[in-house]
Amino acid sequence: MKEKGSRRGRRGPEYRIRVAFRVPLEFAFAWCTDYTPQDGSLEGESYQRKIIERTPRRVIFEDLEETASGWVWSRDIVTLRPPNRWHMDGVGNRRDVTAEYRLSRLSDGRTQLELRWWRRPKPPGKKIPRAQREEEATRAWKRFAAAMERDYRRSRQTQAASKHGKSRV
Repeated sequence: MKEKGSRRGRRGPEYRIRVAFRVPLEFAFAWCTDYTPQDGSLEGESYQRKIIERTPRRVIFEDLEETASGWVWSRDIVTLRPPNRWHMDGVGNRRDVTAEYRLSRLSDGRTQLELRWWRRPKPPGKKIPRAQREEEATRAWKRFAAAMERDYRRSRQTQAASKHGKSRV
């Protein structure tokens, strides 16, 4: 019992969301783990992202955002575990976070993301209720889903055109 409490103290409370995408799992994994400086705009946020390192098994990036109460900075290390999982550890001036991402195939050809994360604010400040934090994360991932599905449709159109000898300019 004591060990469980000490783990929570290190990691913070656990949050969970699930979001389904109308794309195959392989496409979802590649899309979700292709971190870019444009991710903030897809999410509807204003942070600036800088990719520090990218290898086949790891991505390191930093986000920086100016807010009314000062700068918010974070550095995240993402460990890729193809074909369907990745892990993220992040540190920042306002929070530390650990996240586990897992994709699974749904019977209708869609892919489901299950995201579990633990967030510890620094310094401990205003507490946002779990339901609100999960709702905000779900909303962000639904925006990502719309962009991902749009990119998937475009990739299918490009593939179909190239199979028929047509090129798009």
